Amino acid sequence: MNEKPPFGFGPSGRDDSGQGPDDEPGGEKPGGADGPVDPFGFGNLPGMPPGAFPGMGGPGMGGLPGMGGPGGFDVSQLGQMLTQLGQMLSQAQNTGDGPVNYDLAAQLATQKLATTSSSLTGAQRASVSDAVKLAELWLDTATDFPAGATETKAWSASEWVTASMPTWKRLCDPVAHRMSTAWTDALPEEARAAAGPMMAMLGQMGGLAFGSQLGTGLAQLAGEMLTSTDIGIPVGPDRVAALLPENVERFGADLDQPSSEVLIFLAAREAAHQRLFAGVGWLRERLLRTVEEYAQGITVDTSRIEELARGIDPSNPAAIQEALSSGMFEPETTPEQKAALARLETLLALIEGWVDAVVAEAVGERLPGAEALRETLRRRRASGGPAEQTFATVVGLELRPRRLRDAAELWRLLGEQRGTDGRDALWAHPDLIPSADDLDDPAAFVGRDDLGDPIAELEKLADTDAAPDPEKPEDPPKA
Repeated sequence: MNEKPPFGFGPSGRDDSGQGPDDEPGGEKPGGADGPVDPFGFGNLPGMPPGAFPGMGGPGMGGLPGMGGPGGFDVSQLGQMLTQLGQMLSQAQNTGDGPVNYDLAAQLATQKLATTSSSLTGAQRASVSDAVKLAELWLDTATDFPAGATETKAWSASEWVTASMPTWKRLCDPVAHRMSTAWTDALPEEARAAAGPMMAMLGQMGGLAFGSQLGTGLAQLAGEMLTSTDIGIPVGPDRVAALLPENVERFGADLDQPSSEVLIFLAAREAAHQRLFAGVGWLRERLLRTVEEYAQGITVDTSRIEELARGIDPSNPAAIQEALSSGMFEPETTPEQKAALARLETLLALIEGWVDAVVAEAVGERLPGAEALRETLRRRRASGGPAEQTFATVVGLELRPRRLRDAAELWRLLGEQRGTDGRDALWAHPDLIPSADDLDDPAAFVGRDDLGDPIAELEKLADTDAAPDPEKPEDPPKA
């Protein structure tokens, strides 16, 4: 799992032609041809297309008049520039207390999807509902967890954006907050005082920049997601099983499988995810908290920031933009972050492995092409496609269960050795689930003599927690 500088902070890795090391010549740049390539991304705001600031020499603010921008400044266009700048700052007033303008992100993503995402037909929605109902019947025989979804939805890409936004706020806020405050915290006090209102305006612009990049990323993700749990974390409302039939149809078009089988198989995966997250009360919170722990571990080389900040004129946005794009904000990987990433990767692998094993058992011979679909989804999920890469850019880390195959084998063996109830009982407490070391040798974990009864293990843990510490003196009796 590789950590990425989130929200465009850090070096862009592009040469003077705008081409990056991984770009095909003449190919589309990440986030779309008009995506933000500067830290503030002003050239990609709604109502403000690339070049909206005439005479500035680029989509950002590096070419403001009097700031060295190439090509001079056309006075006749000053009114248009000021009007658009006013609109931008007006939107910035609505960023709230958080580091990201989520209203802007949703608006931008919806606009980008308007030309590709259409309203779903009644037949598409009915097909999704029928597929989930059938999948739930099959899953009843493969797991002790009851149906977790109380509602089934068919989403268009735009509907996915709207439904998932609350979860994106939870995922993005910690990383964005740490990154957005790192450079201002490192500025000398006298520099912050000299900047005055400029600091607040730049904070608002940062919220716009983050919102712009998040909106672009969500638009790409929305065009690739198959279900609400495609990235391993349910991004939709609680207990809502959802599929995106337009994306499912595009996904199935490249497979030599009947479209109905593809839909049912994906419905089974979605329903299995929902059962697990509904049945394991601590799971969703543990995943989201691990992302927050990763964000809390973000550190930036403040000595370098302080050195560069001494030469920055706080009233000159061009100088600040140049510093932002210099790569000085690329986060350093800390031991705390590595530990959080390892925990996250293991937990994702256990979730995806359980779903893989349970769905394989549930569909069995009912779907002739199930094994081929299973392998396709395994590779797509474990190797990380464009969606995972976009997620890494948006949130700042990758959510890839690289140990998926090992985890699936472990859950399969547990089901054979201990039965469905014994396998699923390990989710009763986070201390009972297998560790990363257990994934190295699934057979050894399953064959352990001390694995015992999960309920007995929980009682043992409770007794240990309740036992007095012999090294700690007892409190004197109260009078």
